[in-house]
Amino acid sequence: MDLLSDVWRQDYWLPPGVTWKDMEQLADSDRPRPQDLLIALPLALGFVGLRFIFERFFAPPMGRCLRVKNRLQMTAPPSPKLESFYTKQSRQPTQSEIVALMSLCGKTQRQIETWFRLRRNQDRPCQTKKFGEAAWRFFFYITAFMAGLACLIDKPWFWDRRECWRQYPVQPMERAHYWYYMLELGFYGSLLLRISVDIKRKDFREQVIHHLATIFLLSFSYCANYIRIGTLVMLLHDSSDILLESAKMFNYGTGWRKTCDMLFVVFAVVFLVTRLVIFPSKIIHTTLMLSIEVFEPFVGYYFFNVLLMVLQALHIFWAGLILRMVYKFLKGKLEKDERSDEESEVEEEDEDKVGEESADQEGDYSWERSKDTLNSKLSMLTNSCVLNNLTNHRASVADRMRKAQ
Repeated sequence: MDLLSDVWRQDYWLPPGVTWKDMEQLADSDRPRPQDLLIALPLALGFVGLRFIFERFFAPPMGRCLRVKNRLQMTAPPSPKLESFYTKQSRQPTQSEIVALMSLCGKTQRQIETWFRLRRNQDRPCQTKKFGEAAWRFFFYITAFMAGLACLIDKPWFWDRRECWRQYPVQPMERAHYWYYMLELGFYGSLLLRISVDIKRKDFREQVIHHLATIFLLSFSYCANYIRIGTLVMLLHDSSDILLESAKMFNYGTGWRKTCDMLFVVFAVVFLVTRLVIFPSKIIHTTLMLSIEVFEPFVGYYFFNVLLMVLQALHIFWAGLILRMVYKFLKGKLEKDERSDEESEVEEEDEDKVGEESADQEGDYSWERSKDTLNSKLSMLTNSCVLNNLTNHRASVADRMRKAQ
């Protein structure tokens, strides 16, 4: 009980001079309460179920409209020993492990390397799976953005950031903003629940940090009644996420290259402006500078701004990836998302290597076949020469015998 009381000490959550009793001036329906966050868990589970239905029944027809097709993949031949090593030890064996597997399985080094490449390719997500994930996120982000814009556009703090702190923290909470918060919190909770089965990208760890930071940010800002500035943060983030997911959807389709390129350019501009310009200059400036015009800094003030700084660091990281993509796009070499839908850069070259090795094997086979043909022809030629010599020798002997007679 003492630990719980220490967690909810008012000097952690409220500015100096403000107590929990001051917050009780608001009606229960207008006051954010920590127990309200418990609804986020069933909402997260509901989003998981809704996503399953969406990806099962709605994403496939959308994919057919965009002509999403899975790539043909070569399957690795059955090998229980190699399969056991693949699943229990490593997907990419070292040179010493390959040597041990050679003696264990009686295969050559090339055969083992080719088997592992084919096996890794089998685990790569198909285009329809990637499209379903992008379509689900696009559906949520555009719904959340439109709903958030509708409930914020007529609010004074949407246009004047100082209104975020007027009479703080005794600010009534509207039901629309309550549900805006809970739905966003439930959605990011669902992303964490499915993180083990979702497509893993190169920025997997950064994504986990982003989801955790977002959940902590939403939970703390709700309990501390930072709801006004919190709604602006959510709206700002959703605006560029819509464009990202829509560009990925067209990228997975067939024949939409120009549309995908156009959406990517728009996304890059919106992301860089919203995350590297508006977010630090408007949102972080508001929480760091304008807020202390109303109250003195307290523990919650520092904690909230640290979480915003973590998000900003992630924005800079992703901006670097986007700028690399822009550079490749301008050079005409952009073929895929820099984040990649594979687990490592090595995986991206597996199919090419397998194709090259298949070509090498076919070339070896053709050369062997050519050698066999050549040897056969040489043998026929040799036999023909021997027969001719023998025939000529017999004719010469017969001729000499006739002359002797």
